[in-house]
Amino acid sequence: MKIDAGTRLFALLGDPVSHSRSPAMQNAAFAAASLNAVYLSLRCDGEDLPHLLRALARSGGGGNVTIPHKQAALAAIDVKSRAVTATGACNTFWLEDGRVHGDNTDVEGFTTAATALIGSITGKRVFVSGAGGAARAAVFALLESGAQTITVANRDEQRAHTLASELDAEGGRVRVAAPSSYRGAAYDLIVNATSLGLHDDDDIPFVLPALSRVGAVLDLVYRPGGTALVHQAAAMGIPARDGFDMLLTQGAAAFQLWFRRTAPLDVMRDALLEGN
Repeated sequence: MKIDAGTRLFALLGDPVSHSRSPAMQNAAFAAASLNAVYLSLRCDGEDLPHLLRALARSGGGGNVTIPHKQAALAAIDVKSRAVTATGACNTFWLEDGRVHGDNTDVEGFTTAATALIGSITGKRVFVSGAGGAARAAVFALLESGAQTITVANRDEQRAHTLASELDAEGGRVRVAAPSSYRGAAYDLIVNATSLGLHDDDDIPFVLPALSRVGAVLDLVYRPGGTALVHQAAAMGIPARDGFDMLLTQGAAAFQLWFRRTAPLDVMRDALLEGN
């Protein structure tokens, strides 16, 4: 595409971002829709995030927020969607009516990925590892979809307790447990909502043979070729998916918020698959 004075800039803000397939996916979508826009990955720290986010939005662009800034992004948003308010995390931003808006399209992305894997979420027992922005989106989506119980584990146990108290104010459905508490237990769905699996030398977040039963595994990390957790599940005959479906769906939802038009989903899917 030709970049000129009218080109709108969209970006993924986080650290790390060099691994992300979002630029390939969104730039393919922009081209298919004949939009004068470009999407980049911009690494930034927490101190710079609010200024960079607002500058991008107010210049006529927008973008996404990823690890570890999804919760910090709230301070830069003027108008919060219901999903942002409920989860305390924002992954998509844009300018509308002179104000910076934020939404959490990870919620839709997670729901799509989970239902594609296990069908109805209603009545399911779920174990979620992590307490950051992705975990918050997952737990909110699970609650909205009628999960029976959701057990949350995180290295920083206080963060897990904060997540549970904020998302499950009435109590009873979201429980906090130690990271290793899944051992010997039975769950309909295991969810990795941490960044473990992004790098070759990462530990596998779950030892699946240690569970008494696991219905399915959803790893929110997307990595071309699949994550080690997904490969472990496949070797055991357990249905498993990585973060591909979630990345695709949340990206399409973000596109629709930015441009108020239907996202070219097939084009976006093909662009992601080219990285496999």
